[in-house]
Amino acid sequence: TQYELLGGGANVVSHGYTKGDGLGAEIVGTFVLVYTVFSATDAKRKARDSHVPILAPLPIGFAVFLVHLATIPITGTGINPARSLGAAIIYDKAHAWDDQWIFWVGPFIGAALAAFYHMVVIRA
Repeated sequence: TQYELLGGGANVVSHGYTKGDGLGAEIVGTFVLVYTVFSATDAKRKARDSHVPILAPLPIGFAVFLVHLATIPITGTGINPARSLGAAIIYDKAHAWDDQWIFWVGPFIGAALAAFYHMVVIRA
């Protein structure tokens, strides 16, 4: 079936890429998304930028789109540990679990780096 052919939607590192490539893609993809969310919704913007929260969904949606374009060929785009875990549980095949750590560690590191960059570097 097509479900089996596509791996049940479970995230795995694609053939031709290493686990390091997959981890890097997840870190960078999550960093881009989380940093965009922080930047677009920052309450400490100047008064002249007060219209920005209304427009925040545009850069956030664009970031999601770009991250998917860049990482679908590598990992199927995790950037959300809950989504990766849910698909692996439902599909429940061994290869869905082999790389599962990448889809937990990568987003946590990427999000932590984005938070650090936003709070310490940008706001310094």
